[in-house]
Amino acid sequence: QVTLMESGGGLVQSGGSLRLSCAASGRIIRIYAMDWYRQAPGKQRELVATITGGGSTNYADSVKGRFTISRENAKNTFFLQMNSLNPSDTAIYLCNVRGTVVVDERAHDFNSWGQGTQVTVSS
Repeated sequence: QVTLMESGGGLVQSGGSLRLSCAASGRIIRIYAMDWYRQAPGKQRELVATITGGGSTNYADSVKGRFTISRENAKNTFFLQMNSLNPSDTAIYLCNVRGTVVVDERAHDFNSWGQGTQVTVSS
């Protein structure tokens, strides 16, 4: 119904920047929220940032002032700009989108996840 395609991960030195992208495909008619999560080895999945359909944003304390979430409405794409990265930011980053999609001419709520992209920050 809805497919999410992530890109932008990689290896960066401490203090560097990366920009993650997540593009949602499908007959999406409404988005409630778009989230970025991350999961580091041996740790629980952590909600990093959220942007709502109305454009409100929220961030984990650990990334406030360093990460910025934004969206491009026309393309159902959202981004995570990550600055001043440090080794503790190393994780697999996953995007999640919740909204309403049309399938077989009927509207359905959906909750979809991306495949994840690796971010590695070296010291």
